[in-house]
Amino acid sequence: MVHKPLGRREDWGFFGPGSPTWKVWGHGPIGLLAFQRSIVVESFDPFLAAAVEDQNGVREYAKSRFNHTIAYFLTVAVADSRTALKASDVLMRIHDRAQGTEPVTQRPYSANDPDSQLWIHVTGWHSNLLMYERYGPGPLTPDEQERYWAQSAIAAELQTCDPAKVPRSRSDVRDYYADVRRRLCMTEHARALIHYFLRAQRSVAGGDMWLGSRLMAPAVIATIPRWMRVLGGFDQPRALDLAALAPTRAAVRAAAHPKILLPLTDRLAPAVRPVMEQKLYGEPPLNPVTLTPAQAREKWGTNAGRDWDAGAAALRRVS
Repeated sequence: MVHKPLGRREDWGFFGPGSPTWKVWGHGPIGLLAFQRSIVVESFDPFLAAAVEDQNGVREYAKSRFNHTIAYFLTVAVADSRTALKASDVLMRIHDRAQGTEPVTQRPYSANDPDSQLWIHVTGWHSNLLMYERYGPGPLTPDEQERYWAQSAIAAELQTCDPAKVPRSRSDVRDYYADVRRRLCMTEHARALIHYFLRAQRSVAGGDMWLGSRLMAPAVIATIPRWMRVLGGFDQPRALDLAALAPTRAAVRAAAHPKILLPLTDRLAPAVRPVMEQKLYGEPPLNPVTLTPAQAREKWGTNAGRDWDAGAAALRRVS
């Protein structure tokens, strides 16, 4: 699928060049590793696992779901405010239809539930930072780390998260994980999803994702807490954790070059290309400022002043 260029940006979005968010999320190949990690970790939430399983998006539209999920997070991080609001609006509409009953607890779930959205958001932002520091350029400075998590809280405003619960520092994130652990478990749905995301089926995901998931899996598993690895049945020896480090760093370093990065995104996540290309080569914005989500909504309106029906229809089949 060919995606149209985004054109000239309206503004610098919510963070802008030089921000730790642009540094981490705009790196490129790190996002592929981070997606695999975050979706595996997220599956330990039984309500999220039930939502994904019941909506059938992974089994039938794996590549499309992968494609649009990565594109959404990157758009919020580095695109202009109007484009980010568009992505948020489409996602919330899709999630409105993802509701049902979790089979283990027999409690209702909703993809737009604030706690589920917060779990997805924190896990995604944490996974990208962790992969950036382990396999990418290296650790952020303490100041950059604090700014990164403060900016994560801003990005969370585009989802249904309760603002009071959003971590705003590295220590807040540690507290959040400690608190949420009590509700995590391994269900039949979660185990099937984790197995799929670590070892994608060629018949469903295609040859690129089939191979990519297997190549990335050892490096991704090495960053996941041991208790999750044991509980989920995907643990690996510590020797393999260490062995994955050097080749993954080398691969990430090579893939970060635009001549490799852009063709790679075309093959694995083509919806990412317009956003990444705009960040790499786009002209300065019409208005070189950053906005808050509230300011952006005031300027563009809830639906960012655009017709969302076509976008919602395109994503409906993968929700």
